[in-house]
Amino acid sequence: MSRVILFNKPFGVLSQFTDAKSPTPRPTLSGFIDVPGVYPAGRLDRDSEGLLVLTDDGKLQARIADPKHKLSKTYFVQVEGAPSDTELAPLRQGVTLKDGPTRPAKVRLIDPPTLWERDPPVRFRKSVPDCWLEITISEGRNRQVRRMTAHIGFPTLRLVRWRVGNWTLDGIVSGKHLAVDAS
Repeated sequence: MSRVILFNKPFGVLSQFTDAKSPTPRPTLSGFIDVPGVYPAGRLDRDSEGLLVLTDDGKLQARIADPKHKLSKTYFVQVEGAPSDTELAPLRQGVTLKDGPTRPAKVRLIDPPTLWERDPPVRFRKSVPDCWLEITISEGRNRQVRRMTAHIGFPTLRLVRWRVGNWTLDGIVSGKHLAVDAS
C-alpha cells in the first residue's frame, strides 16, 4: 500500500529534504517530516505556502506531478490591485507566457480566506488595494500562477496551494503533516 503524506509547507521552506547548494542552511522538509522513504510529488516554491503531497509510490508521484495527467491544483492567491472580472478573463482563456501558452484556468474573486499568519507577513500598503483569488490550474510550470497574475498586471503577494486533486489542507496546521489514503 502506498504511503501518502499531506504537508502544509510554511513560507521559506524548501520542497526538498536537503539544501546542499546554499552556504547558509535554509529550512527543508527534514525539519518537519521524519517519515523515511517518502518524496515530494512536484514542488512548491520556497516563497509559496500550502499543500505539498509526499509519497513512496513512484507511479503515484508521476501521476501527481506530470502535467499530462492534468491533475488540478487550487491556489488561494493574494494579488496587488483589484482586478475586475474582465481583467481576469484572459486567465480563463489561457495566457501566453515566455514558455508558451497556459491551459485555461478556473479563476474567481473570493473573500480573504481564513489562514494562518505568515512569517514574515505580507507587506501592506495603504495606497494599494489587494484582493484574493481562487485559481485552479491543471499544469504546474515553474512559478506559473505568479507569472500568470503578473501577466495580467496583478502581481502575487501571497500564494497558498490549498488543493491537489482530491486532497486539501483542511485541518492541517502550517508546518504539520498528515498521513492519508492514496485514493
